[in-house]
Amino acid sequence: MSAPLRNYLEFYRDLGIAELFVDPPPAGEAAPAPAPADSADPAGQLQVIQNDIGDCTRCRLHKGRHSIVFGSGNPLAKVVFVGEGPGADEDAQGLPFVGRAGQLLTRMIEKTCAKEGLPVRRNDVYICNVVKCRPPDNRAPEKDEMEICGRFLERQLQAIAPKAVCVLGGTAAKALLRTTAGITKLRGNWQRWGDIPVMPTFHPSYLLRAYNAEAKRLAWEDLKKLFHLAYD
Repeated sequence: MSAPLRNYLEFYRDLGIAELFVDPPPAGEAAPAPAPADSADPAGQLQVIQNDIGDCTRCRLHKGRHSIVFGSGNPLAKVVFVGEGPGADEDAQGLPFVGRAGQLLTRMIEKTCAKEGLPVRRNDVYICNVVKCRPPDNRAPEKDEMEICGRFLERQLQAIAPKAVCVLGGTAAKALLRTTAGITKLRGNWQRWGDIPVMPTFHPSYLLRAYNAEAKRLAWEDLKKLFHLAYD
């Protein structure tokens, strides 16, 4: 079974539809071949995924949300950043990483690339989260919430097919990499999601704390590895 077909079947299963029926072709006509996925149109594929999410009520997170925060950036990005979930600012604006942590992430991306001589700015990458709705009181997403929304995240990564992914923080790392290891152990060490290299690093919200100067330095080193792999 192809990945696109599997994703669509999982989508209908999430809606509670257990069986799908297809009318047979008229007598004498061959059944049409399934249309191949258009791997040359990531933007179109992302729009299909966003349409499939719709006004999602698949898990409890929809009850308190203001916006579904799908993701933003360049559909042809060489690098995708994956966070945990939207916060209050993101929920209000419908965009990922626009609050204080997002502003720090922007500086990290642009200053790292400027120092390394790479012409990369925030709008050149793609940024999204494991869950698309804000968890109440900014709690960590629960396992079932991440499993439901994680299917859409995986489809986003398949559509973009970046050269590298950066997971921000332990929750995102555990969700995407299916690991129980903490971010302190994982960060700075290349992992893989399928054929795509993954660099785990600290979440920007963690780096905002005054006592984390050393963690900030380490995160900058992680981003240097990330961007040189993707752009060299």
